[in-house]
Amino acid sequence: MTIKVNEIFFSIQGESVYAGRPCIFIRLTGCNLRCIFCDTIYAYYEGEDLSIQQILNKISCYTCSLIEITGGEPLIQDKTPALIEALQNKGYEVLLETNGSIDIGKISKKCIKIVDIKCPSSRESKNNRFENIKLLTQKDQIKFVISSKKDYLYAKKILSEHDIKIAGSNILFSPAAGKITPAELSEWIKSDSLNVRLNLQLHKIIWPNKEKGV
Repeated sequence: MTIKVNEIFFSIQGESVYAGRPCIFIRLTGCNLRCIFCDTIYAYYEGEDLSIQQILNKISCYTCSLIEITGGEPLIQDKTPALIEALQNKGYEVLLETNGSIDIGKISKKCIKIVDIKCPSSRESKNNRFENIKLLTQKDQIKFVISSKKDYLYAKKILSEHDIKIAGSNILFSPAAGKITPAELSEWIKSDSLNVRLNLQLHKIIWPNKEKGV
């Protein structure tokens, strides 16, 4: 039983409600989408096959209880649910970041899921699996990466059309780097009194010239 792993590293959580916390990252190889603004293209194919025990051994050198499994898209690998359960059995608090196109129902309910909903500018919005929204719990999170006013209006429309049970503080609006500024997105949110969280990529502020391992 092996999983293809692109990289494992220890850093500061850069996004989500957990931003600012030390976190171990396990980036898995492969993705079924090709978002136009993807910043982890290197994870599409590169990686090494590791057993779950080998992964546990590699992360044991870090004194940290928070882990994020990311990609690529972690759920295209069949063994990802087993990896999550193995980490939880070791006492880790596990976050899963997923692109929102694959069923999250097979993931442990204790795992905190950060589910992307792709906006039109990504060119992948047709692949959103809205059935996942019904599977979210109060501790889970939804993320919209927003590149334009069109994306913002799309995100608002999704929020109004779906019965989203999670709190506004767990609905993340992220300005796409180089497309719109945080100030622009902030003004739109303020203008509509929208109950969402502005989500900045903290790791890109701390390490602006580093592309991997952050």
